Parts: sequence; C-alpha cells; structure tokens
Amino acid sequence: MTRPPAPVVILVTPQLGENIGMVARAMANFGLHELRLVTPRDGWPNEKALAAASGADWVVEGATVHGSTAEAIADLGLVLATTARPREMSKPVLDASQAAEKLSQRIGSGEKAGILFGGERAGLDNDDVALADAVITFPTAPDFASLNLAQSVLLTGYEWFRTREGESGRPRAELPPMAPKEDVIRLFEHLEGELDAAGFLYPPEKRPNMVRNLRTIFLKAELTDQEVRSLRGVVRALSELKKRRGGGAPET
Repeated sequence: MTRPPAPVVILVTPQLGENIGMVARAMANFGLHELRLVTPRDGWPNEKALAAASGADWVVEGATVHGSTAEAIADLGLVLATTARPREMSKPVLDASQAAEKLSQRIGSGEKAGILFGGERAGLDNDDVALADAVITFPTAPDFASLNLAQSVLLTGYEWFRTREGESGRPRAELPPMAPKEDVIRLFEHLEGELDAAGFLYPPEKRPNMVRNLRTIFLKAELTDQEVRSLRGVVRALSELKKRRGGGAPET
C-alpha cells in the first residue's frame, strides 16, 4: 500500500517497548507511518511494542534501528526537535500547529522531514537538539508540564493531519530544497576540524557549547545543497591559504 508522504518520527533512546507501541498507534491515528529508533534500550524487535500498538502493526514492523541521531536523520532536510526544557541554544521555537505548517510546506515541496522525540526519562540531550532546525514545545500547565512519549507524538500528529494538503486546502509551497542533514553534518565536521586546528574551539571544557552554538547559526539558514557546497569551498579555501602561508593566521 502506498501511503501519502508524511514526517518521519524518530525516537531517540526509547526505553520501554510498550511506549514504542503506543507511539506507533498514535502515528497510525494521524497518517504517520515511518518510525526510526535510535539505540532502543531493550533492543529490537520487541514483542511488547507490537502488543501495545493495538493493530498499528505496519508501523512497528516497518521501524528501522539506527546507531546515532545523525545516522537516523541523514537523508532528511527539515528536522524538528520536541523539548519542554529551555536550552542555551538560540533556536526558533514553534508550537505544534506552527511545526505542522512548516512540515507541510517542506513535504509538500517533495522533501523529506522528520521530528525528534527524546527518551522517557530525560528527553533529548543538547547534542541531539543541536542537529535540529527548530524546536517544538507544547503549552501545558506550568505545575505539571511533562508529557509522555505517546502524548507528544499524538499532539504533533494531530496538528500534522489537520494541515495536510487536501485537508486544509493550502497550496503547495515552492521552496528551495534543504540539503540532507548528512551533508550538513559533514560541513559541520569540516568546519569544526579546521577550527580545532586553528585553536578556536578552546578551552576544551567550552568546546561542546561552542560547537552547538555554531551549528545553530547555520541551521537557522535552512541551507540548500548549493549553499552547503559553497560553504565547504570557503572552509577549504581558507585552510589552503593558511597552508600556503606556512600555517600562520590569514592576513587581515
């Protein structure tokens, strides 16, 4: 059966098979069908997930397992991350409705997009959020803001279903395609390697936060393939200039 394009759901370090199954059921309710798991704690496949899916077997049986978040999002353009906690990174913050609209625009243009959900205990870590283009938050009562995994997927899926083309009547958006995250991450690694060699990412204890902030700057731009190639060319040219000058800092 051919299913209409929809966001990929990525669960990062999910713990209980039952929770994965309930996520699959929520996905099926609202037309989400591709599930990716990053290092599930109890392994995969998981019989408890299939039982908890309550008939959404195709979602569970089609789930794929990945060794890292970067691997799981490699072929995606737009990636959004769900989080309830304030972060040090200055990323665009969307509610579920705004996120669904953004996903609809990108997927309506023929791109692949996905949503990151963290594990039950602590959610997404900062390095995972740093790979996302924007974050999704849900308005909840301040004295009890925590949502379980299936609830988060259900809320996001509901808003996605409401904004699907044909349901909302919105025309397809003509947007330049975003570069796959695999290529964007290669740009990051290239740039960060050169910055390490130049002594910029120093001292070591500040490096993780500096890297996350740099990645956030570039992700806000929603880079296209051509822009990624151009930026890698810039980094390469500066590196070669430094080598020609004997390793010293470029002249200003």
